[in-house]
Amino acid sequence: MTVTITDTTMTSDQTAHTARHAPDRNGWDVSWLPGQTLDRNTAITAMTLADTTTEPDLREGHRLWPHIQSWAEELGLTAPDAIARASQRPGDLTRQQEQASRQPDREAAD
Repeated sequence: MTVTITDTTMTSDQTAHTARHAPDRNGWDVSWLPGQTLDRNTAITAMTLADTTTEPDLREGHRLWPHIQSWAEELGLTAPDAIARASQRPGDLTRQQEQASRQPDREAAD
């Protein structure tokens, strides 16, 4: 499990998720957290979490669970939500976000 960090990218040997520096927004974009701009330290946390979600049988009681909970909390997520998001492939997240933005707002229609 290795996260490689440069001045402009973060990659992992365990997941297809990446983080890219977004200088125009003074932050980092992480592929499994679309639409959010993170600072460098939080992007490292997000990449570490994505890297760790490849562990088999990752659930409450797993030896890494306390770490998963802490990292997820740093990102404003619950551990199960963070695992679900980070476990998806990068392209799947983009499609889900696009579909959600195309759905009509039922309250606005009323």
